[in-house]
Amino acid sequence: MTPQRLGYLYGFGAYLLWGFFPIYLKLLRPAGPLEILAHRIVWSVAFVALLLAAQRNIGFLRALARRPRALAGIGAAAALIAVNWGTYIYGVNSDRVVETALGYFINPLVVVLLGVTVLRERLRPAQWVALGVGGLAVAVLTVDYGHVPYLALTLALSFGGYGLVKKRLGLPAAEGLFVESAVLALPALGYLGWLAASGDAAFGHVSAGHTALLVLAGAATAVPLLLFAGAANRLPLTGLGMLQYLAPILQLGCGVLIFHEPMPPARLAGFALVWLALIVFTVDALRQTRRARAASRLAAAVPEPAPLPRAILHFLPRQTGQ
Repeated sequence: MTPQRLGYLYGFGAYLLWGFFPIYLKLLRPAGPLEILAHRIVWSVAFVALLLAAQRNIGFLRALARRPRALAGIGAAAALIAVNWGTYIYGVNSDRVVETALGYFINPLVVVLLGVTVLRERLRPAQWVALGVGGLAVAVLTVDYGHVPYLALTLALSFGGYGLVKKRLGLPAAEGLFVESAVLALPALGYLGWLAASGDAAFGHVSAGHTALLVLAGAATAVPLLLFAGAANRLPLTGLGMLQYLAPILQLGCGVLIFHEPMPPARLAGFALVWLALIVFTVDALRQTRRARAASRLAAAVPEPAPLPRAILHFLPRQTGQ
């Protein structure tokens, strides 16, 4: 099997798991969103620690301890992913799966917006059009919901910010998830201890299957992330970018077809505008990628001029300053 084909298999596996994740989260009720979040953090640390120990890859912690700026970045990434996870769990278990899917549909547009506001990047005209259509979609959905779709926007902004911080940190997937979860593990354990002491914990009090599902939340978090890392190392960005829409499409299908959440005409119109913005954004990205490849092939086809013999250089006039 070629590396690219293997990369697509990894990518499909990651996005399929993320796409059907709402079904898994529904099975964790009657545990509340904060209890589910705390278990997800704690068991992620345990699962990834075992994985790194099996790979004998714990030494990176010593090198990381000597990088205070990286540690600060990890703290910011941990806070952003905690907000993202908590908001997503709350959205799914409050029967708002459709709105969570919207958050991941508009995430690419938020990433472009962060590039303008944070990284001071210049946008191409098509990207401005995509952002404008996305803004119109949010306005239409605000009218439909009767309020700003804050849950979707929180998901998109937190995940976009998380991606920005992660890009600057440059940590591998497993190592990054371990350190980020470890930062959050102490408050998560404290919260679980408080729930147990107050008698409000669902863990261990519903059924053996429910307890097992809470424990497996760590693996359910880490496995798709590791599959995504395997895909990212083998696929071009265009291929990976096209796959990213699979997860919110499946989440939307779960919300409408499995959980029977409403999709009135106005909401459907808002989603249609989001999809239009994504089409404009994707077509522009593909066109830009083709142009870059063509320019690279042209540069490779034109040989560099051979250097002049040193003897001839003595007869050339010297360049003077302007």
